[in-house]
Amino acid sequence: MIFLVIYLIALIGNFFLVLVSTMDTTLQTPMYFFLRRLSLMDIGYTTVIIPKILTNFLSKNQSISFRGCASQVYFSSFFGPSECLILITMAYDRHTAICDLLLRYSLIMNRRLCLQLALASWLSRIPVATVQTTMMFTLPFCGHNLIDHFFCDSRPLSEVVYTETFAFEVYGVTATVTFLMFPFGVIIVSYVHIIVTILKMSSAKGRRKALSTCSSHLIVVSLFFGAASLTYFRVKSSYTPESNKLLSLSYTVFTPVLNPLI
Repeated sequence: MIFLVIYLIALIGNFFLVLVSTMDTTLQTPMYFFLRRLSLMDIGYTTVIIPKILTNFLSKNQSISFRGCASQVYFSSFFGPSECLILITMAYDRHTAICDLLLRYSLIMNRRLCLQLALASWLSRIPVATVQTTMMFTLPFCGHNLIDHFFCDSRPLSEVVYTETFAFEVYGVTATVTFLMFPFGVIIVSYVHIIVTILKMSSAKGRRKALSTCSSHLIVVSLFFGAASLTYFRVKSSYTPESNKLLSLSYTVFTPVLNPLI
């Protein structure tokens, strides 16, 4: 029941955020354009994972087909990093709005650029997710094929491979640095610049307005990148299935629920 309620809140919250920001003519700005894409990512991410969790709770047979597992790996590796790229475009939007003149902001963040950034965040993940899934599911698995996790993820799956996985691990680390740590680093640098600009503002009202538009984005960034970084950048000695499941829950289940509330 708890997971069902969480899933419904995530679906309804993100759906209404998309609906309201689409229908309200005053919200046709780049900030809400990217926010709609973030909500669509959250809907996709939770739908890939939670329905199967609910099925496992209700059924004694807690198995997943080979194709179903491959689908979970593909779409989770698509939606998760794509969300990272959407968050970095939102940071770029906030940086341009606060650190540049309003006239220049409207010229830079035009509809064409917004569409290009949104498409890039989606299309860039298709070949990466395809290669990652193909590499994983061409490896030979052990006979029992049993993983201690609530969805098919690369790290617990690599534990049941009985051959050398060095090439896959190198690819995984490279992809994680590219689509997780690099966006996070860029966001941090942009917000350092934003904060410096805000502190230089003479108007207290202007400072409050600028901080209010950035605080929600920073909270979402901290929740998502914090949990994802702890999950994928830990040494094997500190890795346990229990801690991995708790961290995975935070960015695959709870963050998509909190995003529309934030």
